[in-house]
Amino acid sequence: MRIVVSVKDMQRRAQAWKREGRRIALVPTMGYLHRGHMSLALRARRRVGRDGMVVLSIYVNPTQFAPTEDLAKYPRDLERDCKLCREAGVDVVFAPTNPEMYPSGAARDYSTYVVEEQLSQSMEGASRPTHFRGVTTVVAKLFNLVLPNLAVFGSKDFQQAAVVKRMCADLNFPVEIVVSPTVRETDGMAMSSRNKFLSPEERNQATVLWRAIELARQLVRDTPSPIPAGRLVQRLQALIESEPAARLDYVAFFDPNTLEPLKRVGPGGHLALAVYIGRTRLIDNGGLADAPG
Repeated sequence: MRIVVSVKDMQRRAQAWKREGRRIALVPTMGYLHRGHMSLALRARRRVGRDGMVVLSIYVNPTQFAPTEDLAKYPRDLERDCKLCREAGVDVVFAPTNPEMYPSGAARDYSTYVVEEQLSQSMEGASRPTHFRGVTTVVAKLFNLVLPNLAVFGSKDFQQAAVVKRMCADLNFPVEIVVSPTVRETDGMAMSSRNKFLSPEERNQATVLWRAIELARQLVRDTPSPIPAGRLVQRLQALIESEPAARLDYVAFFDPNTLEPLKRVGPGGHLALAVYIGRTRLIDNGGLADAPG
């Protein structure tokens, strides 16, 4: 396994692989890897085969963080991450620095962005207004550097995957977007690098995100007709805020294909939520007719 930090070196390698006819899979991450990330790397390997190349990028992208968010505190451990990548059979860890990705000298001086203007407006886009502009811009840059045939994302970031798919369709990126199921702990908690920030008591309370998804599924399953979305939001908010450390950011019910909000919610709907547990902001989502996953 190689560690590449130069954007020019990464692009040269990708161009050489293309000339050799190798398929390339990209797994974009911000590092501090866990079992969920490794499931994405293994999915990428299965898709490109033994002769293909799997590139896992590790980059904490400053343009997707607002000034009030946790950019400086976001967990980082490149040595540990590279060890996990070797064990998962990753071929290249691409770990560029900020000056490599934003050569003007600082991300705040960067002036060219990729902006998706429809699917990115609700949920995470409404709560974090500059977030998706940073996501789509850095993903577009990664696509130009790694030249992947496919890129693997996790469904925990459901809206992000939808926005990237739309970007690829609208801008004619020849990249297949593969979305893998959320990997969960035994108590249902979605794996996340930010879970590191939770105290033991907060970690226990954080299962309320998964319990809220399960409650919504049960209510939809047990009710013969679609339920007004506002009523479901009230039920889930009451559950979430029964935990002392929990503060609701949003609960949204939407069509999983269009991301349009639902006024009445039935088995075909999808739920996303963001909750602060203490100072740590966590997200999760699930289909309302899904098996746990």
